[in-house]
Amino acid sequence: MIKAETFLFLTQLQQNNNREWFLANKEQYLSAKENVEVFADEIIAKFRKLEPRLADSLTGKKSVMRIYRDVRFSKDKSPYKTNFGISLSTTPKGIHGPGYFVQLQPGQSFVAGGMWMPEAAHLKLIRQEVDYNGDKFLAILNDASFKRNFGNSLNNNEKLKTTPKGYDATHPQIELLKLKSFTVSRVFDDQELQSKKSVESVVACLKEIMPFNAFLAEAIDVNED
Repeated sequence: MIKAETFLFLTQLQQNNNREWFLANKEQYLSAKENVEVFADEIIAKFRKLEPRLADSLTGKKSVMRIYRDVRFSKDKSPYKTNFGISLSTTPKGIHGPGYFVQLQPGQSFVAGGMWMPEAAHLKLIRQEVDYNGDKFLAILNDASFKRNFGNSLNNNEKLKTTPKGYDATHPQIELLKLKSFTVSRVFDDQELQSKKSVESVVACLKEIMPFNAFLAEAIDVNED
């Protein structure tokens, strides 16, 4: 589970996002990072039994993303992220494919999965799969358990305003075909993540994403026999 001290560190970091404060509180950072790595290890150990695509080499330490921000092209020059991210890859290093993600941030934690802004070739293949097997994709999205977890969280923020090339505006799945990202997410509150059942809750949520990710993986032919 995530310790209260980990969330406290992130709260204080948000209020003091500068190098001087971070260095003065490096021990608190290292303790929080260790907590997240252990949490990730426990998630990976349980989830690996369910998700065959999870990378064999994945560990808690490897899955926790760097807290240091790349500010080279950003107007926001804050040097540190105010969250811990856990990335659970299902593809070999250097290959982009559907994956799972856990964000830990006071009041803004969530579990997500799918493909965010896939490259053009992959996006074309996903749209083709939706075109050919729209009923299968809708069955996943409309599954009662899936909807309880993710509702209508399919990412509509990145979406074409016009119809994608090669598709008619009257296509029955035209709104899905307009998407440029295929991700879903579920919010977790701080209390859930500090519960003794937090790992089980996160893994149960990840399990619900598996059919969604399997559809995407099949579309782009990643890790398929």
